[in-house]
Amino acid sequence: MIQLRLTATLIAALFALGLTSDRAVAQSSGGPLRIEITEGVIEPLPIAIAPFLVGAGASPELAKQVAQVVADDLERSGLFRTISPNAFISPITSFDSPVQYADWKAINAQALVTGEVSKSGDRVSVKFRLFDIFSENQMGDGLQFGGSAASTRRLGHKVADQVYSRITGEGPYFDSRVVFVSESGPKNARLKRLAVMDYDGANVSYLTNSDDLVLAPRISATGDQVLYTSYASGFPRIRILDTATLQQRSLDDQPGQMTFSPRFSPDGRTVLFSLSDGGNTDLYTLDLASGKRTRLTSAPSIETAPSYSPDGRQIVFESDRSGSQQLYIMPATGGEATRISFGQGRYGTPVWSPRGDLVAFTKQNQGRFHIGVMRIDGSEERLLTASFLDEGPSWAPNGRVVMFSRETAGASGGSSLYSVDITGRNLARVPTPEAASDPAWSPLLP
Repeated sequence: MIQLRLTATLIAALFALGLTSDRAVAQSSGGPLRIEITEGVIEPLPIAIAPFLVGAGASPELAKQVAQVVADDLERSGLFRTISPNAFISPITSFDSPVQYADWKAINAQALVTGEVSKSGDRVSVKFRLFDIFSENQMGDGLQFGGSAASTRRLGHKVADQVYSRITGEGPYFDSRVVFVSESGPKNARLKRLAVMDYDGANVSYLTNSDDLVLAPRISATGDQVLYTSYASGFPRIRILDTATLQQRSLDDQPGQMTFSPRFSPDGRTVLFSLSDGGNTDLYTLDLASGKRTRLTSAPSIETAPSYSPDGRQIVFESDRSGSQQLYIMPATGGEATRISFGQGRYGTPVWSPRGDLVAFTKQNQGRFHIGVMRIDGSEERLLTASFLDEGPSWAPNGRVVMFSRETAGASGGSSLYSVDITGRNLARVPTPEAASDPAWSPLLP
């Protein structure tokens, strides 16, 4: 990881997000300064995004679009505050020209991003540089990305990911997509179809029509397949859809049985799901290559909403075996399950963080719904949200942000997507053309 001498402001932000220890290092004139963080007050890091230069074949509009995506991504993370270009003192006139650090310090910029956009035929290229204004150093070598003109926004996401990762030391997440259920029509006769969008709500496209009720999409690690629950037959059945061709088929369709809550294994070879037969609901796996079904649980209780650990060795799921809806962890091959939720209320829809350290969940208690996180041993439970109905968390690829559905009360109330970081800060609505629910965050795009 490229080292950055962090300001106290950013250290406080990273500490509150759990991105660094309770002691962090900042620069002073006499060498590294040990700073102990004792308060959770967070001020976003002031960062300047200089207008991207117009290179060969590009237009000012194209350069402006890429730079705007970078600025929007960093602002949306909650860790950065972009400085208005109106405050800039010295313009960037050449990509390789020296930076006038004093001019950027004068406007309180802690970091500076410069870039240049070029175009040749249908191919767009963007290169950028990142500077630590405080220490007057460039943070690593500049990078260059390229892609088709249709993927211009992706280039902005890639630049923003690099800036975010170099400054925080955390994994990127802006260049990712989200599969979700797009909803239309009145609340008592809602039409639902699968859709996919950029993580920030842009570039929405539809994967299914609204002829049949669809729920709970789950995207594969490679992003090329989506599992979901369909009610086309009148009963819940798991289907799998190819995102490139939109071809779909049923999985393990047995008469008299209902299948739902599917989830891919980390290697994409196995589907984990719930199966209800004769009033009993248990967890099963299905090998996609052989079609072999394996039963993991056998109990009179309801076992559902399973999710794999990142290494594929364990499963977290919800069960009412203790008399109320709680969370349990067991080996991925079945066996003894250990309860991890012990707070007041009911717990459901657990999802294992891609980092492996936390489980996100939905909690219902005293008439309110919450999105929360806890350690995999059940400790350090933290509720991130509270509303009339929050449910169905899904993790960003870096395990630092959670997206979920929020529904408003009343006959005219609708469902929207929101994101929040793992401290409960930076709650933000994700814009969608219609009402939306059941988000499933993809890994980073290849």
